[in-house]
Amino acid sequence: MGITIILLLSMSIYYDGIIAMDKFDVIFLLGRPAAGKSEIIDFLLKLSDRTRKEQFYIGKIDVIDDFPMLWTWYEEDDILLNKFRKPGLHTTEDGYFKYQYLWHLLIERISLEYKKRIRDISNYMENYTTIVEFSRGKEHGGYREAFQHISDELLEHGSILYVDVPFEESLRKNKARLDPLYPDSILHHSLTDEKLTKLYREVDWEEFRDGGSEFIECNRIKIPYVVFENMDDVTTEGKGPLKNRLEETLDKLKTIIEKK
Repeated sequence: MGITIILLLSMSIYYDGIIAMDKFDVIFLLGRPAAGKSEIIDFLLKLSDRTRKEQFYIGKIDVIDDFPMLWTWYEEDDILLNKFRKPGLHTTEDGYFKYQYLWHLLIERISLEYKKRIRDISNYMENYTTIVEFSRGKEHGGYREAFQHISDELLEHGSILYVDVPFEESLRKNKARLDPLYPDSILHHSLTDEKLTKLYREVDWEEFRDGGSEFIECNRIKIPYVVFENMDDVTTEGKGPLKNRLEETLDKLKTIIEKK
């Protein structure tokens, strides 16, 4: 049996027609607010590079999350309103986006940030796994519309890890993680119950995956996906149960990608 080393912007090994994947290039980490997405990232960041790659097929982690971008808009609008007595550029006084297209602008920014990473960081694709984190509800277009604004460059190298919880669990954890001293924190930011209900009670995940068991097609590109079930909240504690479920889920995703 011949073995040929090939580079597909990340290292893979080719065995008689099957690509043995070395690492994930891009993972879209999706799910409702407080579903456990940031807790998964926090768990992975605490591992050594070697352990993370050997057990979870994830290289050095680079996170592109739309929350810091969004929060900057809120901070700027607060300054405009309270210091300059001017209306906000992005948000209303009750904290909603003025225009629905701003949700899609955030996704375009994600694609732009990824392009700049590849430009600016030496051997980025060979060494890093990019984790793209965001949530979308039906109220502002859902995942179906969001993915229309993701660059083909990201889609071609991407796979999806969807953290699945019902709305009631999202609501519970959203309250539990609140730290009013750190509203800009990735792990401790929180929405009001009213805003969470309006924006995220309804999500279009089932429609987005459209019955596919392993792939979602977007812009004629097949994106592998898996679902991480988190109704029992293994992510808050972040120890053995999380490790085991994440390892099992990413093993499944790796197998799907190798069949692609």
